[in-house]
Amino acid sequence: HASLQTLNSHPGLCVRSHGPPRDPAVCPHAMMSSGDARFFSSTKKGEIAEWRAELNNPDKDVKKDAVKKCTAAMTVGKDVSMLFTDVVNCMQTDNVELKKLVYLYLINYAKTQPDLAILAVNTFVKDTQDPNPLIRALAVRTMGCIRVNKITEYLCDPLQRTLADEDPYVRKTAAICVAKLFDINPELVEDRGFIDQLRELLADSNPMVVANAVAALAEIRDSSKTPDTVFRLDSNTVYKLLAALNECTEWGQVFILDSLASYTAQDERDASSVIERVTPRLQHANCAVVLSAVKVIIGQLEAIDNPETVRVLAKKLAPPLVTLLSAEPEIQYVALRNINLVIQRYPEILRNEIKVFFCKYNDPIYVKQEKLETMVKLAAETNIEQVLLEFKEYATEVDVDFVRKAVRAIGRCAISIESAAERCISVLLELIATKVNYVVQEAIVVIKDIFRRYPNQYEGVIGTLCDSLDTLDEPEAKASMVWIIGEYAERIDNAEELLEAFLETFLEEAPEVQLQLLTATVKLFLKKPVSGPQALIQTVLNQATTETDDPDLRDRAYIYWRLLSSDPEAAKEVVLASKPMIRDDRNSLDPGLLKELLGQLSTLSSVYYKLPSTFVPRAVAAADDDGDDDEVANGNGNSAGAGVGQVASTGGASTSMDMLGELTAPAPAAPTPAGQASGAVLLGDLMGGMGMDVVAPGASPLMNVMDMGSGSVNPAPAAPGSILLPAEKGAGLEIAGVVARGGAGAPVYNLTFTNRTQAPLDGFQLQFNKNTFGLTPASQPQMDPVQPGDSRSCQLALTFSGNSSAGVASATLQVAVKSPRQNPAVFYFNDQVPLEAVLVAEGRMDAAVFAQQWQSIPAAQEHTQQLPVSPAMANPDAAARALGAANLFLVSTRAVPGTNLTAACFSGKAPGPQAESWLLLEITFAPGVHAVKVAVRERAPAGLAALALTAVQRVLSRAQ
Repeated sequence: HASLQTLNSHPGLCVRSHGPPRDPAVCPHAMMSSGDARFFSSTKKGEIAEWRAELNNPDKDVKKDAVKKCTAAMTVGKDVSMLFTDVVNCMQTDNVELKKLVYLYLINYAKTQPDLAILAVNTFVKDTQDPNPLIRALAVRTMGCIRVNKITEYLCDPLQRTLADEDPYVRKTAAICVAKLFDINPELVEDRGFIDQLRELLADSNPMVVANAVAALAEIRDSSKTPDTVFRLDSNTVYKLLAALNECTEWGQVFILDSLASYTAQDERDASSVIERVTPRLQHANCAVVLSAVKVIIGQLEAIDNPETVRVLAKKLAPPLVTLLSAEPEIQYVALRNINLVIQRYPEILRNEIKVFFCKYNDPIYVKQEKLETMVKLAAETNIEQVLLEFKEYATEVDVDFVRKAVRAIGRCAISIESAAERCISVLLELIATKVNYVVQEAIVVIKDIFRRYPNQYEGVIGTLCDSLDTLDEPEAKASMVWIIGEYAERIDNAEELLEAFLETFLEEAPEVQLQLLTATVKLFLKKPVSGPQALIQTVLNQATTETDDPDLRDRAYIYWRLLSSDPEAAKEVVLASKPMIRDDRNSLDPGLLKELLGQLSTLSSVYYKLPSTFVPRAVAAADDDGDDDEVANGNGNSAGAGVGQVASTGGASTSMDMLGELTAPAPAAPTPAGQASGAVLLGDLMGGMGMDVVAPGASPLMNVMDMGSGSVNPAPAAPGSILLPAEKGAGLEIAGVVARGGAGAPVYNLTFTNRTQAPLDGFQLQFNKNTFGLTPASQPQMDPVQPGDSRSCQLALTFSGNSSAGVASATLQVAVKSPRQNPAVFYFNDQVPLEAVLVAEGRMDAAVFAQQWQSIPAAQEHTQQLPVSPAMANPDAAARALGAANLFLVSTRAVPGTNLTAACFSGKAPGPQAESWLLLEITFAPGVHAVKVAVRERAPAGLAALALTAVQRVLSRAQ
């Protein structure tokens, strides 16, 4: 080495340790003198080193600038976590600005540096006793924002102290901190009595403290498993809140008003008193305060029995609601959505203010459409002339979609206001006279609905409609015109010629037009049984039965053919039967749903017209607290929502029935459950059509069982038994249920039918599509009729004799249901079959056979996941008992060499498409840890292992 160094130091030579010598002409060292070595060394250490030096500088201004540099770099995404210790050392200062910057840095990096964050705890605790109330509040706020379990236990004493602080600013900050702490550790909040302290703050002398206490209690109540015990309003509490209402900031008023909306008045006098105290809030400049006040008043009106009092109090809502329409377009839209709910309950309050809903030329389209809907709801005999003039004007605008809605609004007014029907038809005829194609077609669709609402009253306009036949090119308009021709064929002299013109392109028409042409031709033949219609009916029946692939059209054609050939009189009774009258659709929401939505005014629910539970499901996970640092943290996994019994999208549209009465229409695609890869599941033909298979769930990241104390785990799947078919999707029929294991060990379907219609329902018929386990009902539900507003439950025995779907295993069960007493409609819903409910009893396996089978399955087919378990299930004996009840049987247990872990082997057998499939599981337990590592090996079908992991998680998450 010494000789090499000597040679390399010579200015003309360069020698490498390995390989031939290099040419001096191309050697960079050869082109430099010995003094040029300074270019290869640098004294610059980079900006991180400079910032570290500045952070340790005794000069406060330099130190503050350095923290600002770190904060700026952190804001733009640079990683400055390596300066954590240096920044934390800057906390020991009296400078409030510097302390705020350091706290901001801590909040951002405490999650990634939890061990180092502990270093700041003493300073936090010290700052909560600082003479400056701003620093006390800043300290407790920052501790609440640092979501690290190790710091939580240090927060309790300072938080209890600051909740009783002499300064109201500190108290209101501490109140919000309790809600943050509850989100991290609910049990700790309850055990330390923080909720009781929050209740005491409701009587605080400072209104902002009261508002924050209300906000914190409301947040905790929404997340708690026992909400009624957290925050329940009584008359004393309500009047304390009303007293603080006037002096709060606008957002404090919103918090208090939203809480008051849940208060049920004791009597009419109590309700009137609350309304009187809240009414001044209707004049507030903040739209959120106004809508929250409206919500409180509407809720209290339910407790007042005197109609005159209700009318007078409801009238007070009109001016503030009208004022909201002078705000920005986005606020107008939200206000209009809320107004549309209010006027469905109290339409008279804005009936005289309809002019404020007239559309302006510069309104955005979303505001115009909501105003149009509002005007339809407010239309009455007293204002219909004004409304129709507006609608007629809108029908001349350039936005085609808005024009269509305006024309359709005219028809809705005609259907809902009988005395105005003739005037509405006159306006529609004037629009048809404009010869604007899309206006004419929309008008024909609307007039068809008017004919159904008022049969045999306005048929004189049919001639005008027939003059516009050549302009029809949209399926809905064509179908409407064909329906009119068939329905009034005896009054139209050239009905045969008109239908013949449509039939020339029968095979090219849309399915809805083909169905109407078929029915209209049969009607023409029955009303005019002469040679011309006879030839037409023969032609259309031949084409519908032999030249089309649409099963609905083909089945209907066969039914008509057999009716006409066997019993023409029966055909007349069927085809020419009186039609059900079209209803007024202005108040389309179910009264129960409307009442609940009125209690959600000024929230997203009042914009979506959906209850919060349908689009913001809250998963309240139970946190395990065993007091040591190796506790398993609850992760934010995505398995919530993939549990059994989740509400699936359902198709409620009415479909035709084939000749055997079986259900044949395809259902909409089911949404892919969370945790599965994206893939469609189509119901297909319930009589045996092929469906598309679900893509197999992706494997969860493999986690080392030795690190179970620090790894994150997925929460347990949601509990089963939810509503499968909501009433709004089932035309008033609501179905809840879950697949479970029956008393005899065979699977059963526990169903509850709720009748939200106006007539009794019975004779329910269910049919399952192809599914992984071949499940099918052993019989149809047998129970007494379900009366309106009532519910009945039944237990439906299931067998494995149905059609099985090949391919990737899926828990999805697609069900079709109909009730002949309800209507001929078929409704569809999706359910999730828990694997533990269908595992067969013959799943025991000998230990030697298990070992042989386990080794024979390639390791690539092993699925591994770490799962949380309840404390009672954290040992092999308890888990074996619980899994055994689910037909997953213990094979053997063994100690993992070199560790304190225990591995337990389990076997089970699942029904499959061709043959039953074996499942082999190995579950590893660690003492004192409420989580297990589960490994599953499968042969076929693919995807069964993922179902097994979910089943194990469900079984072991139940507290025993």
